[in-house]
Amino acid sequence: MDDYLESSGYIDWKQPLLRAKAAALAAGCVSDEAVAKRCFEFVRDDIKHSWDYRLNPVTCKASDVLIHGTGYCYAKSHLLAALLRANQIPAGLCYQRLTIETAGPPYCLHGLNAVYLKQHGWYRIDARGNKPGVMADFCPPMEKLAFPLVDGCEKDIPGIWTAPLSVVVQALTENETVESVYENLPDFDGLSL
Repeated sequence: MDDYLESSGYIDWKQPLLRAKAAALAAGCVSDEAVAKRCFEFVRDDIKHSWDYRLNPVTCKASDVLIHGTGYCYAKSHLLAALLRANQIPAGLCYQRLTIETAGPPYCLHGLNAVYLKQHGWYRIDARGNKPGVMADFCPPMEKLAFPLVDGCEKDIPGIWTAPLSVVVQALTENETVESVYENLPDFDGLSL
């Protein structure tokens, strides 16, 4: 579990502002589940999804997502992992391959999280941000993710990563605007991850 508690370049939970926010979210909570729910709801509801709101700058590091209050699903998952890890709750990154607009191509990766809860074990959560037609929630042990799989090429990518996939980091660091990221969304090409 130690790997799921590490601070890194993109899940930089040791950054002072991030640590302070994590502590504030955990204040008064009596269980890891209560802390995880508060962190999830904060990222889902208070951090704006970059594409939904057309907000720049493009963020990748957890601390930048917190500072700017915006991020794509991937960046929001980096922030949620950081807040959970700062509270000593193991957390990782998960991915789905989803269609972008409607059933069928093109496809892209979607970023979400898994958190280890003492009572339930690993539990996937999706803090992408709710909007009409998208309703994710924190209700363990039941998963309520943002997007159901709707065609045969969509899938849950197996695994819980300790660090972001390189294609995700590349998309968020090599594109300067939210529009440019949208035009270059990363996809899972079937290679072994």
